[in-house]
Amino acid sequence: LEKMTDLVAVWEVALSDGVHKIEFEHGTTSGKRVVYVDGKEEIRKEWMFKLVGKETFTVGVAKTKATINIDAVGGFAYEYTLEINGKSLKKYMENRSKTTNTWVLSLGGKDYRVVLEKDTMDVWCNGQKMETMGEFVEDGTETHFSVGGHSCCIKAVSSGKRKEGIIHTLIVDDREIPEAVE
Repeated sequence: LEKMTDLVAVWEVALSDGVHKIEFEHGTTSGKRVVYVDGKEEIRKEWMFKLVGKETFTVGVAKTKATINIDAVGGFAYEYTLEINGKSLKKYMENRSKTTNTWVLSLGGKDYRVVLEKDTMDVWCNGQKMETMGEFVEDGTETHFSVGGHSCCIKAVSSGKRKEGIIHTLIVDDREIPEAVE
């Protein structure tokens, strides 16, 4: 395996199916461009005459669109920016924190990352979309599923405040799990 000598940028992108690592090699003398997603080569271009431009690829189970923009910033300096679904990584992550809830927990010595997509009520755990059963309860809804033999429930209740909207809480074995900040 050749050494990544032209590695110019590394990004971590949190999606529903997990946190993905994107690495970009840019050989400014050879014109080489290589994109790796989770250590796997996605794009390789040798001897590119144009040193600026963009590379587009997909990330994760849902094949989320990602684009690396390569811009010249003076002499022989370049700036690399990552866009996810057409938004800057920062904007995408800000928006994502509004549309998803994420919990990280440990059960029986194994780590789990549970993600709720609020718009679809889909639940993901360690990269797998979970089988869930939803039910209406007195104060809202409950979405039931199991992880590693443990019964889990995401409770959705109104905050009573319009600006806050609905509060989602993950309960595993009658224990409330604090939400993770990604």
